[in-house]
Amino acid sequence: MDTKRELTRLIEKHIKIDGTHETEINHLNIIRASTLTEPLHSIIEPSVCFIVQGSKLVMLGEELFHYDSSQYLVTSVHLPIRGKITEADEEKPYLCIRLGFTTEQILEAVANQKEADSYPPRRAMLVNKTTSDMTDALVRLLKLLDSPKDIPVLAPLYQKEILYRILQNEDGDQIKQFAILGSHAQAIKEVIQIINHAYAKPLRVEELAKSVNMSLSSFHHYFKSITGMSPLQFQKMVRLQEARRQMLSEGLEAAEAAFQVGYESPSQFSREYSRMFGLPPKSDVRKIQDNLK
Repeated sequence: MDTKRELTRLIEKHIKIDGTHETEINHLNIIRASTLTEPLHSIIEPSVCFIVQGSKLVMLGEELFHYDSSQYLVTSVHLPIRGKITEADEEKPYLCIRLGFTTEQILEAVANQKEADSYPPRRAMLVNKTTSDMTDALVRLLKLLDSPKDIPVLAPLYQKEILYRILQNEDGDQIKQFAILGSHAQAIKEVIQIINHAYAKPLRVEELAKSVNMSLSSFHHYFKSITGMSPLQFQKMVRLQEARRQMLSEGLEAAEAAFQVGYESPSQFSREYSRMFGLPPKSDVRKIQDNLK
């Protein structure tokens, strides 16, 4: 049995319904979907996603990343995205393995390698071809779900091997750049963390540039090189996604959600929300709730 069929078998053994499923292995989620989806907005964490069956389109700003069962997608920092499953049905559902990773794990793999200046800032998202070495390690990792007692010892080893294979693959430097202390990419990663945690506060771009010892023009250039958007666009996407989450999960009214994420003008919030999600806040929330019934 080839590794792709074995991965499909292992997933179907443990995952019977659609959704994003946590596993007993830290940082390992399995995603299943038996229907195509409309574009879904989310904040994606540093991770690598291996499609085992089906295909997906991910939108970062104006850039499109399409990948299928022969490829993987890596996201190196927290990014606001839109994602759309483009191939799935009841007979052959979309199956995806998502493995999160940390800066510390990258650092282990890049020790004694190139210095920071060797890594010009590049996009924090990439698609590349999955190798047989990666799928072999994934099979061994998923087989641990059948022997939970082995997970604490063996899972970290297999996860490290998978990340090592990715870092050694073509474009691995795009991931390494975010772990190198003193690199421009690492500085922008720090700023992204600030925006994600303090999205409700006014964004003072000059202060952010100064905090990472960059000129304003350099800061804008490097930020857009990595995220595909400006700092203000990035903050807007984070704010609007969080407002949507609060209205759906916490039952907040649109005006209250707008205030909670940092908007002073409800009308401006409504305009920008409609531009991003296609409907005014109240109508959008009602549509989502109706679809869940």
